[in-house]
Amino acid sequence: MQFGTVYTSIVILTIIVTSHCYSYGQNPEQPTLIKGVYGSPAALWDQGYTLENLGVNSIFVHSGSLTPEMVQRAKSEGAKVFAEFATLNGKGYVEEHLEAWAINEKGKKVAAASWFMGVCPTDAGFRTYRMTQLQQLLNDFELDGVWMDYVHWHAQFEDPEPILPETCFSSSCLEAFSKFSQIEIPKGSTSTKASWILANHEKEWRDWRCEVIYDWTKEIREIVKESNPDALLGLYHCPWTDTEFKGARQRILGLDYSLLKKSVDVFSPMVYHERMGRTPDWVEQNVAWLCNALDIKKSGYPQVWPIVQAHNDPGNVSAKDFEIVLQGGLSGKSSGVMMFTTSSVADDAEKIKVMKHFYRSLDSIPSYD
Repeated sequence: MQFGTVYTSIVILTIIVTSHCYSYGQNPEQPTLIKGVYGSPAALWDQGYTLENLGVNSIFVHSGSLTPEMVQRAKSEGAKVFAEFATLNGKGYVEEHLEAWAINEKGKKVAAASWFMGVCPTDAGFRTYRMTQLQQLLNDFELDGVWMDYVHWHAQFEDPEPILPETCFSSSCLEAFSKFSQIEIPKGSTSTKASWILANHEKEWRDWRCEVIYDWTKEIREIVKESNPDALLGLYHCPWTDTEFKGARQRILGLDYSLLKKSVDVFSPMVYHERMGRTPDWVEQNVAWLCNALDIKKSGYPQVWPIVQAHNDPGNVSAKDFEIVLQGGLSGKSSGVMMFTTSSVADDAEKIKVMKHFYRSLDSIPSYD
């Protein structure tokens, strides 16, 4: 995961009427609005705040940053604890396990996509490595859910001009594709095989790549639910529509909502308006599109809890813009929202006011329990 404060009665009424809000676990008919922060809450605690006082009822923290003390305190302040799990981020692994390095259509090792380094999703060693880490995380902490991050083929989608390479044509990927599709790939160099696949069986190739990503989420779900049947499985993901960048969300990243909605409880689109060169109003528009694409209902899963941008780098997110995106993230059929990052809010007194006022104002929404 990288990267005005006055609310009128009309705004509050809009949220009451349009938001569909559900509880954690397996009983979504008992509604709870998710009022979250992404990142360690220590930056807020250090200033003397409590999560309860700020209206925060959920924290989302990178798995490597969790501590028993953090979890205990957050829960004592009435907050749920969700761990971000960096799924297909290969940095630090592929350098020492070259067989897991993603290969492009030219048969070459891919370069890092700006700061991000992916991995070959079919490498068995890496998969075992990640699933072992997940099991250890669940053994170490009593979590309310796990949020998968970097769940896509090697690419960079957070910038206005994304990096969208063709991957992965490693030997393990070529063998897995051939077996899955029952297509015999002609002999030759890696680049020759890649050209032949893209020229003759592109649809089968794109569909298979989506199945690979879906299979990762299925196994992660099984592990999480075995540890705690009530824990939620969330997904931080690219917010593009079906047509943006020539359908690259599915075509390049491998994110097929028709598959993922079968394994994911909560979708958290990374609607970083400033980083992606969008306007603050885009957040509400994107949330509406996604809820429609996923056919979000008043009860049951999946649900949508976006993550909006409070961070000032790149660009600057004013308190007023933060207000707009926070409100937009909890518009329509969204039932939760969080921001990137906790420290970005803690460092700005006006943003703290925005978050507190917005989150506390939601306490007046009638309960459906």
